[in-house]
Amino acid sequence: MQNFKYSREEKLKKNTEIALLFDKGKWRSCGNLRIIILKDKPNLPIENHKFGVSVSKRYFKKAVHRNRVKRLLRECYRLNKEVYKEAFGEKTLAMMFWVSSELPAKFQDVEEQFLKLCQMQKKA
Repeated sequence: MQNFKYSREEKLKKNTEIALLFDKGKWRSCGNLRIIILKDKPNLPIENHKFGVSVSKRYFKKAVHRNRVKRLLRECYRLNKEVYKEAFGEKTLAMMFWVSSELPAKFQDVEEQFLKLCQMQKKA
């Protein structure tokens, strides 16, 4: 049975981890999604995978819209966690961004771009 939870241990919250991610991470883009990834290395031990989302105030002025996009991104990750782990690895830090000013109409649009991003990562 698959684990569809997005537990506290999986959430990227620590400022030190986020700073490390921005310093040493690699960027990937697909459509309106952008992700920054940091894989486990011998000098940077990562206990388990952590995932976070962020939406810019630059694109969405109203908090209601930012929160909606963040909810969609988290839900997409939660439902496709196995695909994500297969593409990016078990021990990674990652943060996903929505880089478009248009509000996604449906969850399926976000999910499609997320799956494309994972497929692109598998090929690379």
